[in-house]
Amino acid sequence: MEQIFKSAFYALAALSIFSGLMTVFTKNPIHAVLYVIMCFFSIAGHYFLLSAEFLSVVQIIVYAGAIMVLFLFTLMLMNLNEETEKH
Repeated sequence: MEQIFKSAFYALAALSIFSGLMTVFTKNPIHAVLYVIMCFFSIAGHYFLLSAEFLSVVQIIVYAGAIMVLFLFTLMLMNLNEETEKH
């Protein structure tokens, strides 16, 4: 059983690091928000492995659910198309 937790921890750690790096280095802001959401879900998995189920659910509901949806709406309302901007 300990081996399963260890492998889940390493998988979640790799996913957290990958999504964090992709958030910083991606050029598309919509993709960056999606990578941040993936990072929040992997952090919630870490909380679940630590037997902190309440923090895991709060992480998903508050951060991935509410705050990231607001970021997505803000980015979509900014209309970042290069075709509509005047030079």
